[in-house]
Amino acid sequence: MSKMRKSKLFKSVQTVALFATVAIPYAVFSNPVYAASNDNNVEWNGLFHDQGPVYDSAPEPTSTQSITLKFRTYKGDITSATIKYYDSGDSAFHTVPMSWLQNDATGIYDIWQGTLPASASAKYYRFQITDGTKTAWYNAAGISSTEPTSGDFYVLPGFKTPDWMKNGVMYQVFPDRFYNGDTTNDVQTGSYSYKGTPTEKKAWGASVYGDTGYDNNLVFFGGDLAGVSQKMSYIKQTLGANIVYLNPIFKAPSVHKYDTQDYMTVDPAFGSNTTLQNLSSTIHSTTNGPKGYLVLDGVFNHTGDAHQWFDKYNNYTSTTGAYESTSSPYSSYYNFSAWPNTYASFMGFDTLPKLNFGASGSTVRNVMYNNSTSVAKTYLSSPYSIDGWRLDAAQYADANGNNGSDATNHNIWTEFRNAVKSTNSNAAIFGEFWGNANPWTADGKQWDGATNFDGFTQPVSEWITGKDYSNNAASITASGFDSWLKGTRANYPTNVQQAMSNHLTNHDITRFGTRAGGDIWKTYLALFFQMTYVGTPTIYYGDEYGMQGGADPDNRRTFDWAQGSTANSAVALTQKLIGIRNQYPALRTGSFMTLQTDDINKIFSYGRFDNTNRIAVVLNNDSVTHSVTVPVNQMSVTNGSTLTDKITGTTYTVSNGSVTLNVQGHYGAILVQ
Repeated sequence: MSKMRKSKLFKSVQTVALFATVAIPYAVFSNPVYAASNDNNVEWNGLFHDQGPVYDSAPEPTSTQSITLKFRTYKGDITSATIKYYDSGDSAFHTVPMSWLQNDATGIYDIWQGTLPASASAKYYRFQITDGTKTAWYNAAGISSTEPTSGDFYVLPGFKTPDWMKNGVMYQVFPDRFYNGDTTNDVQTGSYSYKGTPTEKKAWGASVYGDTGYDNNLVFFGGDLAGVSQKMSYIKQTLGANIVYLNPIFKAPSVHKYDTQDYMTVDPAFGSNTTLQNLSSTIHSTTNGPKGYLVLDGVFNHTGDAHQWFDKYNNYTSTTGAYESTSSPYSSYYNFSAWPNTYASFMGFDTLPKLNFGASGSTVRNVMYNNSTSVAKTYLSSPYSIDGWRLDAAQYADANGNNGSDATNHNIWTEFRNAVKSTNSNAAIFGEFWGNANPWTADGKQWDGATNFDGFTQPVSEWITGKDYSNNAASITASGFDSWLKGTRANYPTNVQQAMSNHLTNHDITRFGTRAGGDIWKTYLALFFQMTYVGTPTIYYGDEYGMQGGADPDNRRTFDWAQGSTANSAVALTQKLIGIRNQYPALRTGSFMTLQTDDINKIFSYGRFDNTNRIAVVLNNDSVTHSVTVPVNQMSVTNGSTLTDKITGTTYTVSNGSVTLNVQGHYGAILVQ
């Protein structure tokens, strides 16, 4: 369903405002030995730390692991470095003096290190960097001259996000519009009516809008789960994606299925429960490509008004719904202020009555996730064995009919995590949220990640297309793009950042291709960034070839299978980029370091690196080719080293700490050492 809304931003001790980071200039040094000294002045350009494997010995520590942290400065620039951390175990700050370890390979930088003690308590740390009388402070939010009060790095012992989510590429399918694999289950015109309006069957490729007298939400094209199974070779082999996320598939009257009528039954238009089992097996199989993973859309905040528990239309004769009688066994499942017509609903849609989760141990909590036969546990278990849940409208779940996002909401998702992880400890949980999802991810007790509208979708759209995700004029510079990304990364623990769902489009917003004005080169550039940035790349079906579409429902057009091969240049690029991402762990779980922003020429370059590879990604957001000099020595790449562009195969030799290359307009380069 369409949920175009502005989300409330929540603040905590670990949340940083979107643009609160300090802008740091990045320079290209002609002399690889920078002239730093103990002169009562900390050189900010030389400072770096993150929780990648080069600088953090245990990014996901257990309660018995100590953590050795490294910090980089210019050679000979500082007199001391200190880790200052807050320990939730004793609610106090502690300090750990760091010692000089070594020079980096270039001789430009010093590496300092210190160790945080092992314990089960959450910790939050920052660095104090001193040169004589001058001090700089460094944390995830950036560098400052005064001690920060937010934006510290997280240490959450025992909190782990699924490795397959961090390392995977997700493909989102809106089932009715992807592929018709079984014509016998197609909903025909007039197959049934909902609220007095009949269904409408349309030909593949036709307009998604209902003809006169028909409801857009009752327009069907015939796509189904058998179709997803039959196109698995396209998803897993042609593209290289290995995670399939399906929009809702359970029985419901609408085409979008966010108005659930029966959680325990796959909608007949999509197949059967057996079809779902077969699809899960097909995705998990290695005979059609690498092992895959299946994520379902969990619509747990509300049901549809046709659900048996509510039964507004008297569809069920064996039971009495909450709308039918105050003595219904399901009366407590909903919140009525004046029975029967005034009740809490999602976003005011009376077709979507909100569930009343009550207190811990309530019937709704048990039936949705606690019991062994609950919705969440049933599909995580055999024979379905799905691998995770995407939580729709998750911020709104509550016990009182209000808009959620309160203590009860967080208690619900804490219980949900415990229930899910007790069934499959490797299952993924990511919630829909359009702003800063810190309140659901920063304690390590609720979600593994979230839909990254705030930290990916919006800034990418504004930088590349000059439009926000609602197709309104909004643009930012390369340096503004970098600041936005840095600020939103700081909102989350590193392992959450790596499991955030990074989508250019989804089923609720205007298609990226439309925001780009149909310019496929802008889609090329967006794909470069999507496949090399921190997080889980999430391709909304058709975005890989630049599918067009306006606001809901136009963003849900049928897939054009004439474009579904590498004969399409954007699909071929998607395949190549995913292959590169899959080849190099540095692009998935490595450090992220800004190398260069050039607002005049619209250039943004950054490094992704681990202990094996140093990778420089160069993006040109201009319409013309530019010669770009990239300071790769910031990643400790030495003079005389070679880097190979994995797109063109061209090799470059590092000289004076940098490499120079030509990058086409709205295109990129991926330079690997």
